[in-house]
Amino acid sequence: MKTSGPRPAAARRAIGRYGEDLAARRLIASGMRILDRNWRCREGEIDIVAADGDALVVCEVKTRRASSYEHPMAAVRAEKAARLRLLAERWLERNGGPPPGGVRIDVVGVLLPRRGAPVLEHVRGVA
Repeated sequence: MKTSGPRPAAARRAIGRYGEDLAARRLIASGMRILDRNWRCREGEIDIVAADGDALVVCEVKTRRASSYEHPMAAVRAEKAARLRLLAERWLERNGGPPPGGVRIDVVGVLLPRRGAPVLEHVRGVA
């Protein structure tokens, strides 16, 4: 007999959504304004688009359980950074072009320990 509960893909989506919610709160607390979440186009998805003063911030959120093999920040490699730059261009094409402060790509890593509060790390200007 099968046990009830979320399937692995559904559980991963729930963890990712939780991490994105935490990241959005952290960005807002640091003075940013959220412009878009989970924005999609043919080339992919941007987790969070925010305004930081007059700069546009494209934010990738990586959430991992503490027992995971890879630290969340290690998941954004050169290929992912290049895709984020392309996605930023697509977002700007559809939303009025580049702002006066330019565009920055940030990463928020969310580590979920077995016990205790999640640990967030926000790195600005990764690519």
